[in-house]
Amino acid sequence: MSINKFRSFLYSFAKLLGDINSVKKGTVGKRIARRAVGKATGKAMNKLFK
Repeated sequence: MSINKFRSFLYSFAKLLGDINSVKKGTVGKRIARRAVGKATGKAMNKLFK
């Protein structure tokens, strides 16, 4: 297993744990909104610096 695959697995696992934690706390809506904003910001930054 390469380092990149392992790192990708760790990020995916962390995201899954965050989702589970937000369900337990009852803050799923906040998490979804923050992830959407983060994704939009990332796309905008990518276009800006491309």
